[in-house]
Amino acid sequence: MPGKQRRRSILAMTSLAVAARATRAGAEGPTVRFDFEDVPVGQLPPGVITGLTGGGGPVKWSVIEDKTAPVGPKALAQTSADRTDYRFPLAIFDQTAKDAMVTVRFKAVSGEVDRAAGIALRLSDANNYYVVRANALEDNVRLYRVVAGKRIQFAGADVKVPSGIWHQLGLDVRGNRFEVLFNGKSLYSATDSTFARPGHVALWTKADSVTYFDELIIKP
Repeated sequence: MPGKQRRRSILAMTSLAVAARATRAGAEGPTVRFDFEDVPVGQLPPGVITGLTGGGGPVKWSVIEDKTAPVGPKALAQTSADRTDYRFPLAIFDQTAKDAMVTVRFKAVSGEVDRAAGIALRLSDANNYYVVRANALEDNVRLYRVVAGKRIQFAGADVKVPSGIWHQLGLDVRGNRFEVLFNGKSLYSATDSTFARPGHVALWTKADSVTYFDELIIKP
C-alpha cells in the first residue's frame, strides 16, 4: 500500500476507535436502513470505509448492479478473490451501537477457499470485534469473537446455505447475550463478555469469497 494511502487507512481506523469509545450505552440513535439504491455503481456508500483482518491483498468493496437484489437493482459487494485463507475483508459503517438487532440480506456468489458472509458488531478496529458468519461451502452459521486479530468461535449451528440465492442473516446483541437468526428464524443463543463497549457495525467476508449484500438494518 502506498505511504499516503496507508496513513489515510490508519487515521480512518483511529477515528472509528475514538468514535466507538465516545458512544455511551443507551445513546444509540434510531433504526437505520441501507439499501444502496442511491449510491453510484463502483463507489462505496457515504460514511463507509474498508478494512482488513489478517493478510493478503487489498479488499474490493463497491456498489454493483444486481437485478435479483431484494430491494432493487443494486447491492454492496466484496469482489476481491484473493485466496489467502486468513483474510477477512470489512466494510465498516459509521453507525455505532452496543446493544442492537442487525440484519442483512446476502448472496454467496463464488469462492473456492471460502464462500462466506458476515455481520460484525462492537467493532473498535479491524482486529477486535464480534462476528456472525454464514458459510455456503460448509453449510453452517458460526459466531466468533476476534481479539487482537485472532478469531475464536464460541457458538455455531449447521444449516443449509445455498449459493446463488439471497438469504437473511441476523444478530441480536443485548449485554453479554447473543442471538443468531437465519432467514427469519432463531438458530441459537450464546453469551460472551469480551467486548462490553459500543462499537461500529461492519459487513464481513473471508478469503476469496465474492459476496453481495443488500438491506442492512441496524435497530438499537
